[in-house]
Amino acid sequence: MRARALALVTGAATLVLLASCGGDDDDGGPSPVPSPTASSLPVPAPTPSPSPTPTPTTTAVSRSVVATFDNPWAMAFLPDGRLLVTEKGGALRLATVTGAVSAPISGLPAVAAGGQSGLLDVAVDPAYASNRRIWWSYSEAGSGGKGTALARGTLTIASDGGATLSDVAVIWRQTPKVSGDGHFGGRIAFSPDNKVFLTAGERQQGSPAQDLSVTLGKVIRLNLDGSIPSDNPFVGTAGARSEIWSYGHRNPYGLVFASDGRLFESEMGPAGGDEFNLVMRGANYGWDAVSEGDRYNNAGAYPRHSTNTAFAAPLVAWTPVISPSGMIHYTGTRFDGWTGDFVLAGLSAQGLVRVRVSGTTAREVARLPLQARIREVEQGPDGAIWVLEDGAAGRLIRLDPV
Repeated sequence: MRARALALVTGAATLVLLASCGGDDDDGGPSPVPSPTASSLPVPAPTPSPSPTPTPTTTAVSRSVVATFDNPWAMAFLPDGRLLVTEKGGALRLATVTGAVSAPISGLPAVAAGGQSGLLDVAVDPAYASNRRIWWSYSEAGSGGKGTALARGTLTIASDGGATLSDVAVIWRQTPKVSGDGHFGGRIAFSPDNKVFLTAGERQQGSPAQDLSVTLGKVIRLNLDGSIPSDNPFVGTAGARSEIWSYGHRNPYGLVFASDGRLFESEMGPAGGDEFNLVMRGANYGWDAVSEGDRYNNAGAYPRHSTNTAFAAPLVAWTPVISPSGMIHYTGTRFDGWTGDFVLAGLSAQGLVRVRVSGTTAREVARLPLQARIREVEQGPDGAIWVLEDGAAGRLIRLDPV
């Protein structure tokens, strides 16, 4: 297959391939005007870096198109080098690095697809070698509308390349379910101490992200059996959901543990104000009381994080938006100078955005234009970077340094 060299373009004007407003994924409409109520929880608030100016490297990449999918959303590498790929419409497929794609894997529970809803993330259990278990998130229909759900099952791969799921269990359900098709979140990450974390979007409801009695706009933390860890921050708090780890999130589409064990998250802002956050135990990230973005329809700015230090501020905030989706912490060595950087898939950025963290500060260091909305990014076993394009004919592409 013919690879195409793609030089990293210099100059901020060339790099900013962005929508002029709105951080939503195929924006489902304005979020409600907030009724700000600050949390009394004391939380360290790093100073945000709005509207960063990229500093491109001179590295070039080649890209090789491997396969095409129908609205792909996420992927994960199995230990044998094959990939699991989700399609938002409800299909989970197995793919090889040479482009063979399986029929849909059977055994998934019903997926409520439409708009931003559908089959979302997929992740490989930390003990997959012994239990063959995989995890996935999806939007589920029920009383009141839809909500994000987390499930797991045992994967069996046949000799002909087909696969099935058995022992399927729904581990967690968002509450309450609400109408609409936006802001589901759904990213999965496993901590070094074998806890599972999940982002749950606020479903375009706004102020419930501040409400600890519901799981809209939260990061969730569970034991691998679905039980609640006893050291979760709101265990024993009257009226609070004990699975909540952090709150005040809007539409969180990136979630990853760094090699030092810290958890980082990225989320879409409203009209501007996309965020890259260090996720801390019990912290309130402010939505929709504060934001680095503005209200829709030129209705004015939200109060910024700097106006109330009870809210944890983003380490980086983007205006114009990049519309962040998947995210990795790059640990390979194939891409010179990238080791240790966070690499964010950008939908409206139409490429990859690199962020470098130093202690409790961060800055954008470069962008890699790919001329397409990038839904997902993953690191391959050999250090190559793989991306999924967004859309009805979204391509799986391998990136290698030139």
